[in-house]
Amino acid sequence: MDLVSFCTLEETKQTDYSVENPLNREPTTKDLVSSFITPSNLSYDRNHGPIPYISGDEHTVLIDGHVSTKTSLTVQQLRSEFPQHEVTCALECAGNRRHTMRTLLKEVEGIDWGDAAVMNCKWKGPRLRDVLLNAGVMEDQKGLHVVFSSYQVKCQNDDYFGGSISLERCMREDGEAILALDMNDSPLPANKGYPVRAVLPGIAGVRWVKWLDRITVQDHESPNFYQQKDYKVLPPEAVDKDSAEKYWSSTSPMYDMPINSVVGVPSDNETVYLSSSGIVQVKGYAVPHGADGPITQVQVSTDHGKSWVDAKIQNDGQSTKWCWVLWEISVCMQPGTGREILSRAFDKGGNSQVEHSQWNLRGVGYNGYGRARNLTILQ
Repeated sequence: MDLVSFCTLEETKQTDYSVENPLNREPTTKDLVSSFITPSNLSYDRNHGPIPYISGDEHTVLIDGHVSTKTSLTVQQLRSEFPQHEVTCALECAGNRRHTMRTLLKEVEGIDWGDAAVMNCKWKGPRLRDVLLNAGVMEDQKGLHVVFSSYQVKCQNDDYFGGSISLERCMREDGEAILALDMNDSPLPANKGYPVRAVLPGIAGVRWVKWLDRITVQDHESPNFYQQKDYKVLPPEAVDKDSAEKYWSSTSPMYDMPINSVVGVPSDNETVYLSSSGIVQVKGYAVPHGADGPITQVQVSTDHGKSWVDAKIQNDGQSTKWCWVLWEISVCMQPGTGREILSRAFDKGGNSQVEHSQWNLRGVGYNGYGRARNLTILQ
C-alpha cells in the first residue's frame, strides 16, 4: 500500500522529487471544501516522476501525425496567435477515494488516496480544437486519437508520460478542451504543468498531460504505460498482477469520471459536539459524470440510507457542467459513538450514486456513497 502525505508548497520547492519519490499529496477534505475555486496551496498533486522546471521562453509544443502541416508552437504563440478560452472545471484523479474502496470492499493496488484528490479551478489558454485546425486536422476524420506526450522526465513505469483521447472529443466546441497556460488567473505553477498542459473537462486527470511538448493525431491510442497498463477498471476476475495481465489489452482506458459526492465536514473518526438544538453542520462537494453536468441535487442520510434529505447547493449560481458543487446541510443527530453520515449526488444527465461501485484491482473510479464514518456525537 502506498500512502500519501500532504506537504506545504514551500516544502515542495525545497525537495528534490525523483522518479523513486514523486510528489503525491492531498489536503484534508475539510480544507478542500472551504473554497469553490481551489487555491494552489490546497490542490492535490499526482505525479509518476520528478517535476521538471522548464523555461517558458524556450519551450515548444509539436503537433504532428495526421495533420496537413507539422507545426511547432512556442508558448508565446499559443498565448498570442489563438483566441484564449477560460473554463472552470474539476480536475480529479482516477484514484480519488481509493481508500474507501480498499476499506469497505477489498484490498486494491495503488496510492491510498482519501477523498481529496480533486480540485476545482479556472483554466485559460487556446482551445485544443483551434490548435489542431491550425495544423490542418480534418475534423470529420473518424477513429483517430489525439495523443498527448511529455518527454521532459523519465517516469516510474515508462521513459516518458503520455495519454490520449478521441479526436472527436477534442474537436467538440462544447467539450471546452484547452491547452492551459494559466490556472486561477496566474501562469501555471511548475507542479501543475508549467508552461502548458492539457485540460480535458470531465475526463480523468491522468489524460491531462502536464509539461506538454507533443500532440500527435494517430489511428491508435497512446502506447504509453499509463494508457495501456494502468487507469483501467479491470473486471473483478483480475485479482492480482498475474491474473490482470490478460485483461489489460481487452479493457478500455478510463476516460469519463463518474458522478461522485463526498462528506468533507465532519471527517471520519471526528468527535462532533451538537448545537443547543441538536444540530450537526455537514458540508461536502459533488462532481457530475463526465459531460453530464451540472450536479442538480445532493442528498444526505444519517440513518444508513433509510431516509434522505436534500442538501443546499451553495455555488449553484457559479456552476457549469464541468464544475463541482459545494453543498451543506444542518441535520439532527442523537449523541453516541459509531455514527455515520452518507451523501449521494444526482446530475443533469440522470446519473446518481449507488451505495458501492465495482471493485477493481487498481482501485480507480470509486463512487459509492460519500461517507463520514465512526463519528462520536456529544451533547
